[in-house]
Amino acid sequence: MIRNIVFDMGNVLVFYDGMRVCEHYIENEHDRKVVFNGLFLSPEWVYLDMGVISEEQAMKQICARLPERLHEAVQLCMRDWHLYNMQTNDEMEAVVWELKAKGYGIYLCSNASMRLPECYKDYLPALDCFDGILFSAEEKCIKPQKEIYEHFFEKFDLKPEECFFIDDLQLNIDGAKACGMDGYCFADRDIGKLKKVLDQLKED
Repeated sequence: MIRNIVFDMGNVLVFYDGMRVCEHYIENEHDRKVVFNGLFLSPEWVYLDMGVISEEQAMKQICARLPERLHEAVQLCMRDWHLYNMQTNDEMEAVVWELKAKGYGIYLCSNASMRLPECYKDYLPALDCFDGILFSAEEKCIKPQKEIYEHFFEKFDLKPEECFFIDDLQLNIDGAKACGMDGYCFADRDIGKLKKVLDQLKED
């Protein structure tokens, strides 16, 4: 029986678009793409989510690969990305409150750097509903590695078979299933379909 609903954050509870901060600081379209790729698609961005590198070290390595004329822009984008790239998914607030009212435990398990613990409260819908929040950088591993799911279950004393995971990436759902937690891929962001899946949980 499912007793707990576990949410990812980016593009589930919160809309996320890495290009937004680039558009704010960089006028030239080509340069925007270069900075976006160099920052948000870099190995350093993954290392930040894993909590194994500082922002200062990540910036040094990223800038070493980019033209010097873009260094100031990439530094601004790194400094302020959380102010522009994330937007609360207001439709999900009602979903979370409804699940809480039905008696589910509500949890968050998200790949995120150490920046997020400082600012997530500004963006997470239905914040008061959450019984536990885990960010990957705090655990030094990321989804879909099995270790992050194992740490999640241990940290909050949860049974995998009693949890249902909602993420926008199928590989993260597959990783959860490999650890005993079923889930649903929310890649299409269709709230109606998600509600039907969640309603079915009680029936099962």
